[in-house]
Amino acid sequence: MNKLIDIITDEVTKAFVAAGYDAKYGKVTLSNRPDLCEYQCNGAMAAAKEYKCAPFMISDKIAEALSGNPMFAMAESVKPGFLNIRISNEYLAEYLNSMQEDEGRYGCEKAAEPKTIMIDYGGPNVAKPLHVGHLRSAIIGESVKRIGKFMGHHMIGDVHLGDWGLQMGLIITELKLRRPELVYFDENFEGEYPKEAPFTIAELEEIYPTASGRSKEDAAYKEAAMQATYELQHGRRGYQALLKHILDVSVSDLKKNYENLNVSFELWKGESDAQPYIPDMVQKMKDDGYAYISDGALVVDVKEETDTKEIPPCMILKSDGASLYNTTDLATMVWRMKDYHPDELIYVVDKRQELYFTQVFRCARKTGIVKPETRLKFLGFGTMNGKDGKPFKTREGGVMRLEYLVSAINEEMLKKITENQKSKEDLDIDQEEAVRTAKTVALSAIKYGDLSNQASKDYIFDIDRFTSFEGNTGPYILYTIVRIKSILSKYEAMGKDASACSSVIKAADSENEKNLMLVLSRFNAVMENAFEETAPHKICAYIYELANAFNGFYHGTKILSEENEEIQKSYIAVLCLTKSILETCIDVLGFSAPDRM
Repeated sequence: MNKLIDIITDEVTKAFVAAGYDAKYGKVTLSNRPDLCEYQCNGAMAAAKEYKCAPFMISDKIAEALSGNPMFAMAESVKPGFLNIRISNEYLAEYLNSMQEDEGRYGCEKAAEPKTIMIDYGGPNVAKPLHVGHLRSAIIGESVKRIGKFMGHHMIGDVHLGDWGLQMGLIITELKLRRPELVYFDENFEGEYPKEAPFTIAELEEIYPTASGRSKEDAAYKEAAMQATYELQHGRRGYQALLKHILDVSVSDLKKNYENLNVSFELWKGESDAQPYIPDMVQKMKDDGYAYISDGALVVDVKEETDTKEIPPCMILKSDGASLYNTTDLATMVWRMKDYHPDELIYVVDKRQELYFTQVFRCARKTGIVKPETRLKFLGFGTMNGKDGKPFKTREGGVMRLEYLVSAINEEMLKKITENQKSKEDLDIDQEEAVRTAKTVALSAIKYGDLSNQASKDYIFDIDRFTSFEGNTGPYILYTIVRIKSILSKYEAMGKDASACSSVIKAADSENEKNLMLVLSRFNAVMENAFEETAPHKICAYIYELANAFNGFYHGTKILSEENEEIQKSYIAVLCLTKSILETCIDVLGFSAPDRM
């Protein structure tokens, strides 16, 4: 279904062409003065120079040509040459009826040529708990993936675990120190290793920081850890078995924590999965003449003539032959291209990594790891800060575990819902439902609080503001949906037919109703734009505007006491469409609405 603004643009363009002007001047935009009009066209201002006449002479002609068009309630020329447009209430109602009939899509067409898009987000290290630093990547990445799926693309999310390198050697060394009798440390053992891990997630999370601290004070211990890492990476059976245990225990815990955020991944691959691809990749870079030795290290030049600042070479191997993050990320691209042939790769990473990814992307293109037509996108996100403007910390100044943050917001939300219950005693919400609802609303507070900010911007994580039922917050959006659900329940309780949701939407009979309908009509345009620009914040801005438009309509309209049955059915149909679009939008943002709150 064509976007409403495109339909209007087509009509205005026809008028320009019919009057003898170039079609390019017919572009219509949303009005920046909604008090004057709903849409505007400034083409006459630009055309005046080419056609050597006053702008208003052109806009007058276009306004006159559009004056008899039933699509428009107003097409007015305003000096010095602006064209102000209001759409007719009847045409707008027709458009919304078409949206309503397109159930589940509401006028938003799926991609005619679906792409395969892989998105790299998450990036947790195994054996370490998720902390608040992992929040943005998970929330933004999940939403970008969901938006892509809604638009009809094949989206593949990969968690990309940090499961390689010295941290594994540290864990193995500390475990050997504590439990040397374990069969994994017997080099002569040839049997099958135990299926049960010799540690719990709690023990594992204590082992790693202990080992890390010890290695900084004890040179021999660090040397042993480096040797263990080397042996692991060169196939020592016992250490490989321990790595599997570490992954199994860690991934199980990570999945639970990501699930609490309503985040999931299609792939649970890690740095270790890329290692088999490194030797051939490196050899090919050498054979093709791209990689050369510089100060003992193997590098690939990635500087381009158009660069205005220095872009260092991409290092492939260190002087001792060891691989780096660059090596692993490039090898990861190798298997992604081999196994999935993606049209696009998106990396959701801290924006401070931009130079690093510039190097990696250029190296991948230059060496032929990705096809020339494969799009590589770096979606860099800003810092989540506390009220003091510094990176979010615990009260003690440490990095907060993600599960503790989620728990704190759940508790705050439960408190507010309990207070709301006391002020509205007719709700009859028991403790079990209150806890469940609090969890749902808390998730909206966290996700909307993050996603409503442009990804690249730093933002203040303010629990008090994010959990408020008023203002630009997730709970406010959910409260609006719950309000609509309540009206629909009352409508049914009056003995009215719920099939009114599919009734014909009539022309608006108030400014509040028309405003709501205008906002609804932009759904397909917003979704398309959010996908094209990988910008979930645009959906947040849209649903906040939609919630405000609905609440304006609700406060100004007697919906349930309307005596005219057909008008009331039309109101109910508008409510149903509003609810459906709000629910579709929050679903792609990664949260849902309760029935009551």
